[in-house]
Amino acid sequence: MVDHTDAEPAVSRSRENDPVPAYSWYALGVLVLIYVLNFVDRQILSILANDIKADLGVEDDFLGFLYGTAFAVFYALFGIPLGRLADSWKRVRLMAIGLALWSTMTALSGFARNAGMLTVARIGVGVGEATASPSAYSLISDWFPARLRATALAIYSSGLYIGGGISLLIGGLIVENWNGAYPDGLYGIVGWQAAFLSVGIPGLVLALWVLTLREPIRGAIDGIPTPEDPAPFSGFVRELFQVIPPFTILGAAQRGAGALLVNLAGVAGFTALAMLMTRLAPASDAILPGVVSDQWLFLAVGYYAVFSWAMGLKERDLPTFRLTWGSPAFLCVILGYGTVAFMAYASSYWGAPYAERALGVSKSDLGWFLGAPSAVAGFIGVILGGRMADYLLLKRPAGRVWVILFGLLAPVPAILVAYTTSDTVTFYIASFIAQMASASALGAAAASSQALVLPRMRGLATATFFLATTLIGLGLGPFLAGYVSARNGDDLSTGVLSTLVAVPVGFVLLLFALKLVPAAATSVVSRAKAAGEIID
Repeated sequence: MVDHTDAEPAVSRSRENDPVPAYSWYALGVLVLIYVLNFVDRQILSILANDIKADLGVEDDFLGFLYGTAFAVFYALFGIPLGRLADSWKRVRLMAIGLALWSTMTALSGFARNAGMLTVARIGVGVGEATASPSAYSLISDWFPARLRATALAIYSSGLYIGGGISLLIGGLIVENWNGAYPDGLYGIVGWQAAFLSVGIPGLVLALWVLTLREPIRGAIDGIPTPEDPAPFSGFVRELFQVIPPFTILGAAQRGAGALLVNLAGVAGFTALAMLMTRLAPASDAILPGVVSDQWLFLAVGYYAVFSWAMGLKERDLPTFRLTWGSPAFLCVILGYGTVAFMAYASSYWGAPYAERALGVSKSDLGWFLGAPSAVAGFIGVILGGRMADYLLLKRPAGRVWVILFGLLAPVPAILVAYTTSDTVTFYIASFIAQMASASALGAAAASSQALVLPRMRGLATATFFLATTLIGLGLGPFLAGYVSARNGDDLSTGVLSTLVAVPVGFVLLLFALKLVPAAATSVVSRAKAAGEIID
């Protein structure tokens, strides 16, 4: 039974070794439920992929684009201003609004009749889900002391794997039962559309529950209480105009001729890169009818917008820039974890379509023997990884980075086995191990990024952290696997294995992180002050 009558807010403490109040654990449980639904809505696309492919006449590269890039770019871009809003406004309210939005867009996916409609709905899901983790990471950092933060973040992150796993079970059961009962559809709705409707609508109810959570005092648990921002939406609007093209050009012009030239150089550079990639690796026309290679167009817009925003942040908030984009330690951590996400997103998304095609497994069996165990594997991996990260931090300053490195290397043998075997049981076991190993890195990476910034910067730092996991991991990994598959006769084995190209890059980045993180973590306040931060 949770005591809701505490006169003092659960996080009005500043002593590191105080016991954590029951309310903090209760609130964390609600956040986990939100994240479970977040990934049910996101990952259900995996079990529906083959049905969407058949009904809409699309290719694997479109499916990778739909799951990855179309979602990731808008999730990342709106995550920046929403991360700023999480640092200045009521985080509980922001989460509730975002939950209602992404649930509505998930439900609307059930009415899609073509690739374009499904893409637009997917973009809406990305915008809504961009509210969740910046708010949640910031709330958790104010509900739990530093000694338990990686564990708490890992528990929250378990929702990712629970939601992703049970989405296969839920989606498989809905599709098979709906199509069995209504083989010609009901009011034009077929199985995969009914699945979207079924998982989208409950989120609207959960949004009302979220509104009952108490807002903690920002920074109080670390002894740095931060007063409420008197104009919370002004910063959000500024960030929005700094990151959404073409307003980014106007924003740069306001900063001066030099900033404008740099911005225009960015426009030219990313445009040229998109054109080059279109020639080297053209996507199918099915991504959006009449538009060629939207994958590279979407990514070019995303990368340019992030570049423009980062340059503007340097002038608007130098302390935050120095502790994030200006910190080699921070960049090595988030980019290193981005390579983990690159492989993990590809293998988890394409696992169900691969088993259905290559091994002949039914949707219901995939739900029980791939989805449910995947949820367990992710839960075990992220919890054990979080606990190990906290333990190793006590032993050595770079302890958490070692866990991220493990999460990069340990899944590789399992992925190789899973996508080369012809035995279904071996595929299930290898997928379980790969999921558990890659999940172990998330809590460590999240806690490391939070430890490298001040409390007032946590929402924005989380948004920046998710830029790597989305624009690198989600935006490129699933698409690369689908693209290679589509260009090799729908060979998903070759497609997924192609994503292992990210391992050497991540290995080098994390080796640098091992060297850089300890000094960066102990100098956060001094570096912030040197950049102009006023700290009492």
